Amino acid sequence: MLGMVKNSLLSTVEAWPYRLLSKDEKDQVSYEERACEGGRFAAVELVGKPFDEASKEGAVKLLKYVGGSNDKGVGMGMTAPVSITAFPAEDGSFQQKVKVSLRIPSQFQDNPPCPTDESIKIEERQGMTIYSTQFGGYAKEADYVNYAAKLKAALGSDAAYRKDFYLCNGYDPPMKPYGRRNEVWFVKE
Repeated sequence: MLGMVKNSLLSTVEAWPYRLLSKDEKDQVSYEERACEGGRFAAVELVGKPFDEASKEGAVKLLKYVGGSNDKGVGMGMTAPVSITAFPAEDGSFQQKVKVSLRIPSQFQDNPPCPTDESIKIEERQGMTIYSTQFGGYAKEADYVNYAAKLKAALGSDAAYRKDFYLCNGYDPPMKPYGRRNEVWFVKE
């Protein structure tokens, strides 16, 4: 637990590497198109719980893993964002299933420590191109749904992206009271 707190408060945060492809704004919604690098990710899937509860539980599990709850007992440092894959229902709300993931820090990409929590899986993911919009505050399900609707409207019907899921991203530790960064990502097809 101490490793997790130290990791999130005192260490520098490594950002998920990406290349900015374009920026645009429509109807007062700013958005970007980015090419994000692939790599190895720690991920945990939670089913049967509301989005806010499941995403918090998943994030804590992953923070413990990078904080030292792994077979090597090593604190790896923090990466951002914590990314939550949400699966929208027909009405736009979220199904009770999320996948919370974190890109493993660069120095551990080739040989990541094994999680001691068996619910955490190490996944190899390909790079992806995304559409992203950003907002502040302490993000909850309603905020992500709202900004996803705004991004969808700004992109219009011409943009081709996955409709069966999208990514809800938080960049800041919970104890950061202001200047918070959250994003909604649609994965380009």
